Amino acid sequence: MLIGLALIWGTSFILIKKGLEVFSSDELGAIRISIATLALLPFALKGFKAPKPGQWKFLLLSGLIGNLIPAFLFAYAETKLASGLAGVLNSLTALFTLIIGAIFFQQKITLLRVLGILIGISGTAVLIFSGIAQETSSNSFYGLYVVLATVLYGGSLNIIKHCLAGIKPLTMASLALLTVGPIAFAYLCTTPALDKLATQPAAWEALGYITLLAVFSTAIGLVFYNKLIHMTNTLFASTSTYLMPIVALIWGVADGETIHLTHYIGMAIILGGVLLVNRAK
Repeated sequence: MLIGLALIWGTSFILIKKGLEVFSSDELGAIRISIATLALLPFALKGFKAPKPGQWKFLLLSGLIGNLIPAFLFAYAETKLASGLAGVLNSLTALFTLIIGAIFFQQKITLLRVLGILIGISGTAVLIFSGIAQETSSNSFYGLYVVLATVLYGGSLNIIKHCLAGIKPLTMASLALLTVGPIAFAYLCTTPALDKLATQPAAWEALGYITLLAVFSTAIGLVFYNKLIHMTNTLFASTSTYLMPIVALIWGVADGETIHLTHYIGMAIILGGVLLVNRAK
């Protein structure tokens, strides 16, 4: 199940890349959230009465910073950034979850975890700025959009942990999507995405990739993760953080992306920092 989860989430970055061959980044983000909302709609309707009245604002906030905005940020970043590198940068979520938890929710942070955070940030700098000397453009700076998305993920995870207690994880995710799904669909209707489906034959193939992204990465991936936590513990489940970037890089290289030696060095530094944060007591 752990390997299955890593394959599902690690593949999401190449699916974004394939979707971007026809659709713009904002179209892709809106389609992704709209389809994901529909995929989890039965769970949302079933658990609609689960939240307390005061929890709905946190569900909306979680939906915005944990789903809607990152979907657009990742898509925009991958218009210029290799999908494999985006997958590696995504592992920073664990670091920012800890940082935000310590700053806003009084979570304990030890010296070793501080060291892990610093190592992870150093690896990010290596990964992003290594492109300056090796590429003619500043495409590597698009990695900052992925970093921003991981900051938002870290905030969303802390909101889920500290403000949405008592709601089952699958119900929580489906309701959070329900709060932002209509926003994504309303925006989608203002774009030429539907016209592309009518005029460009390749648009249907791209839509298929985005559908896989929404259904597998959001719905099935979430079910796998929750089940894995119940079967083992959160520490074991978090090891998907280390496997997912490897899957993303393999898909990227298979699709013809060029990964430089300094990128591998940055990847190793990031994963070392994440490992230290998760293992430190």
